[in-house]
Amino acid sequence: MTSTRGRIAALLGAVAVVAGTTLATPAVAAPDRSVDAHRPGGGITGQAPCQGAPEFTCGTVTVPLDHSGRTPGNLQLDVAVTGNADAPKGDLLFLTGGPGQPGVPLMRRIASKIAPVLKDYRLVMYDQRGTGERALQCPGLQEDMGSSDLAVPRKQSIADCATALGPNARFYSTADTVGDIDLLRQALGDHRLTLDGVSYGTFVAERYALAHPAHVARLVLDSVVPQGGYDPMDLVALPATARVLRTACQATGCTTDPAEDLAATVRTYGNGAQILDALTSYEFTDPNYGGVPEALHEAAGGHPEKLQAFIDQVHKGDAAPAEALSQGLHAATLCADGRYPWGSSDTPVDGRADALARTRQDLTAEQTWPYDAATATGLGSLLVCQDWPREQVPPLPPAHRKLPDVPVLLLGGDRDLSTPYEWLYQQAALTHDPQIVIVPGAAHSVQTRAADPAGRQAVYDFLLK
Repeated sequence: MTSTRGRIAALLGAVAVVAGTTLATPAVAAPDRSVDAHRPGGGITGQAPCQGAPEFTCGTVTVPLDHSGRTPGNLQLDVAVTGNADAPKGDLLFLTGGPGQPGVPLMRRIASKIAPVLKDYRLVMYDQRGTGERALQCPGLQEDMGSSDLAVPRKQSIADCATALGPNARFYSTADTVGDIDLLRQALGDHRLTLDGVSYGTFVAERYALAHPAHVARLVLDSVVPQGGYDPMDLVALPATARVLRTACQATGCTTDPAEDLAATVRTYGNGAQILDALTSYEFTDPNYGGVPEALHEAAGGHPEKLQAFIDQVHKGDAAPAEALSQGLHAATLCADGRYPWGSSDTPVDGRADALARTRQDLTAEQTWPYDAATATGLGSLLVCQDWPREQVPPLPPAHRKLPDVPVLLLGGDRDLSTPYEWLYQQAALTHDPQIVIVPGAAHSVQTRAADPAGRQAVYDFLLK
């Protein structure tokens, strides 16, 4: 997505807890008195120091499997909080990416990145349903895709995952996660939450704000997925590649045109989906895309060996356990949320392939350059959902409804291919008085990964106003 592309090991790298910040043994605030403590969401239970990070308190919140109540069953979601329950600005809920990435294991890392605001906010993180220690398990899909959402899995892996999840797969949409967050809000005793989302977390934050506008204080949206959802054909990321590679090339003094070389390479070898997948992984390692222009130039000249070696090297570290990024949850969520050339996952499976083929024929070079139509219609996250079983899907919010009129910071990097800043500007058009910060030289996840501190400082200033 538009999701977590790149190596999970880099995202989960250990970071020391905030220097100079004392986080006493925390106690979670009592739930709102308007909430019945005997129903799902009525409190956080089992509170104890978090395993491996005892400066935080962990517990669980109970939510219904089916928020409509028609299908019985509950889920336990793991929650972590800092100790300052009386923080003057209330609770800051940090939402991670994916879909499929947990929150609780990242508590220490995120606390270190937003340390300057923790005197005013209590930090809250949780594991979205189907992630973390309670991750949905689809071993074949996990093996095929690892930490990528563009790699193309085997059809058998898709079928095995859908069978393993069964009809309950439909209860892992973003709409279900939004319902969970509102129960978490009540369990925390909050009237309003401040939400800070990264990547897919921005989409969750936006959809929560649209569904529960009275319960949002302010929003930080970092590496933005617009509220209308991700484009399964990546028709923003495809042309954005030319801009990103040329910007990186200019910054590093390379003397070729990587966009023209990429277009020539894709025409010759038909490997556009592989290249896009590698680039959106490599941005986590090197936002300057060092060595890529040279490899593309050689490939365009008939020597693809260096480019293929680059692709192979990037994906050596792609393996990820479901507890770090659940590909089962990733598939269930995207297939429930997405709108595709064939419609939604409520469209009969027969006929989806034909609809995709017609779309491939209709795509223009302008829409896909420097890639081609086969790239746009050959991405893993799209093909998973082409073969996903038919299921009822939640309705979409009205397309042109704006976010509630609360302070919103939109943060992006000019080297980001996972969520190009063109998406940020799409969301800005549906935001009242947006504050926009684009960080030069930064790629995906500005708050946690950018070398330039300007993005983090913008977040601190925005949250502490």
